Amino acid sequence: MEKSNFVLLPGLNKQISFLLNKVEVENLNILVVGSGSVQVAQTLQNKSAKNIEIIVEDYDSLINSKLSLTEDDSIQIKLMDFERTDYDNETFDLVFAQGSISNFRRNKIVKELKRVLKTESYFCIGEVIKLQSEAPIYVEEIFENSDINPMLRNELEKYYSDRNLELIDQLDISFTLNEYYSTNENMLRKRIVDLTENEKSYYKKLVNKISHESKAYLRHGADKFIGFEALLLKKK
Repeated sequence: MEKSNFVLLPGLNKQISFLLNKVEVENLNILVVGSGSVQVAQTLQNKSAKNIEIIVEDYDSLINSKLSLTEDDSIQIKLMDFERTDYDNETFDLVFAQGSISNFRRNKIVKELKRVLKTESYFCIGEVIKLQSEAPIYVEEIFENSDINPMLRNELEKYYSDRNLELIDQLDISFTLNEYYSTNENMLRKRIVDLTENEKSYYKKLVNKISHESKAYLRHGADKFIGFEALLLKKK
């Protein structure tokens, strides 16, 4: 029986469902990019992918990702700079990134991920987007504090086309953000009471960031300006 995996990333399970409705992943070599992606990799494993590797950029994400694996998982998790991976050219049949490259390093990261992707193979990307060209200062501060460099929805196709990636399909899954932020807020409320004073001090910046973003989206109107888009691209 397949495991049910809840993806706690912007887009939730909708991006992986979008991919699986379009692409047969059985026997593919797959690279998953970004922390919090173990559940995505497990879903792909359930669909008989040949080999799945996850790359993350910090040690905490590496440890947390490894702790999320079960004994039955054959998924490899590695610590790598997204701009400079250790992989050979054209290693993977599919690259999957969900909310992990919508930042100011996007150009270099996309160039590197395209390098390790085989010609005529797939790149499934989830992008944080702006829903309006002008956003209030508090929304721009959310983007800046999270190192997010969002594009408008109608800018995405040209951006990737200019990089020789053909758009196969795209899907607006902004509606998932309400559940995403609600879940994060509820989890934070439940877990913070169990933290020691040292842990609260250590995670203070992260806790404040999650709390601020969740409140801004759920109660202060940021939902009118922040969206999420899934794209399926093919390397020409």
